[in-house]
Amino acid sequence: MIDLYTWGTPNGRKISIALEELGMPFRVHPIDITKGEQFEIGFLALNPNNKIPVMVDSEGPQGQKITLFESGAILIYLADKTGKLLPSSGLERYQTLQWLMFQMGGIGPMFGQTHHFRRYAPGHTYGVERYTSETHRLYRVLDGRLGGSEFVAGSQYSIADIAIYPWVARFELHRLQWSDVPNVKRWYDAIGSRPAVKRGMEVLA
Repeated sequence: MIDLYTWGTPNGRKISIALEELGMPFRVHPIDITKGEQFEIGFLALNPNNKIPVMVDSEGPQGQKITLFESGAILIYLADKTGKLLPSSGLERYQTLQWLMFQMGGIGPMFGQTHHFRRYAPGHTYGVERYTSETHRLYRVLDGRLGGSEFVAGSQYSIADIAIYPWVARFELHRLQWSDVPNVKRWYDAIGSRPAVKRGMEVLA
């Protein structure tokens, strides 16, 4: 059984989607970040960085309990444990990891700043314009990739798609026109129609 400490954010939903896709049973432990629960001593013992999500697997490597934070690391762990959503070796594995890192290093931080300034500091013109512009640039990168590939990492659905989808699902905050990124729209609709994605997105909705 997997214990998932999470909240209804894009980073949290990556893991609930992956668990649903992999058919792995899990228990949800809500960590209400709007109330600062991520800073409580009990949660600090799980993640010294005070961020969700955290995953605890009582049946980890060699049968030992493992606790992991950082959503990208959790996705890789779950994929490797099950042998699904990430090739075990070769070019396709590294292409998948490359696009996972594109989300971790680009989409997540930049989209997150766009969300922050548009929600909480809309009068901060520099912040709104800077991060919205960078968000649109990243959409164009993604659109170019999806113009020649069914899924983000190639021909197979993977943890790279799972990592990116919950961020794009907040597109209303991004102030873009779908007509400018039609390949992203095609991909977004296809991923969003998957039953496991729908279930994963509903966790703590």
